[in-house]
Amino acid sequence: QLQLVESGGGLVQPGGSLKLSCAASGFTTDYWAIGWFRQAPGKAREGVSCISVSGGGSNYANSVKGRFTISRDSAKNTVYLQMNSLKPEDTAVYYCARAKDRLCGKIVSLNFDTWGQGTQVTVSS
Repeated sequence: QLQLVESGGGLVQPGGSLKLSCAASGFTTDYWAIGWFRQAPGKAREGVSCISVSGGGSNYANSVKGRFTISRDSAKNTVYLQMNSLKPEDTAVYYCARAKDRLCGKIVSLNFDTWGQGTQVTVSS
């Protein structure tokens, strides 16, 4: 059974950092591109970042470029999203998802077929 479980969300002050985890089971993350999305209340789901299979690189939304870093730990079958210099506008439920391909294309929902349940990130003073 394919499954993705996010963790690491919480409440953080502006300028702070959080590291989200996306633990996979039922498949090996080494063989699939994995993406992170977020959805704020009343807004559409937004693609944040994606990591391709080894050597394929990673992509970021302009809104997080330079602040967020996506990475993979093959031994733990887990993908991470390190979020630094957080802003109130980063507040959202964050989801990880498995892409339909080995390489990241556009980070849009239709390119991903397996989703986690989400973890809440709140940036507030």
